[in-house]
Amino acid sequence: MSESPAVTIYHNAGCGTSRNVLALIRNAGIEPTVIEYLKTPPDRAQLMALIARLAVPPRHLLREKDTPYAELGLGDDRWNDAELVDHLLAHPILLNRPIVVTALGARLCRPSETVLEILPRPQQAPLRKEDGEWVLPADRPPRR
Repeated sequence: MSESPAVTIYHNAGCGTSRNVLALIRNAGIEPTVIEYLKTPPDRAQLMALIARLAVPPRHLLREKDTPYAELGLGDDRWNDAELVDHLLAHPILLNRPIVVTALGARLCRPSETVLEILPRPQQAPLRKEDGEWVLPADRPPRR
């Protein structure tokens, strides 16, 4: 097989969706660059570049569940984009995940199948996600 295309995943190993997306990337025969963003958070320039690549406002990247979102009052409209970026930098757990970047684009991959839109290679085999749901190449039925 030829060299893996450049694919980067901003990953949290404690997140089932993130683990499923990583499995889908690998099931396409790609070994991605894995950035465990809680251990190695992006700096301001990296985060701003990621937001620009995703073409979404910072608010769209905020994770509410299991984060300080509520205690910081981040649901309030008073926060501008720069202030939200400051919060994301101060509390990397606020960054929703997984985010995948390829030559075909960048996506917040929720649900996990969203990654299929930007993978440069097709799935190589049927794959069962952690919840048991099948993710299939279009031309293959699930094996039981």
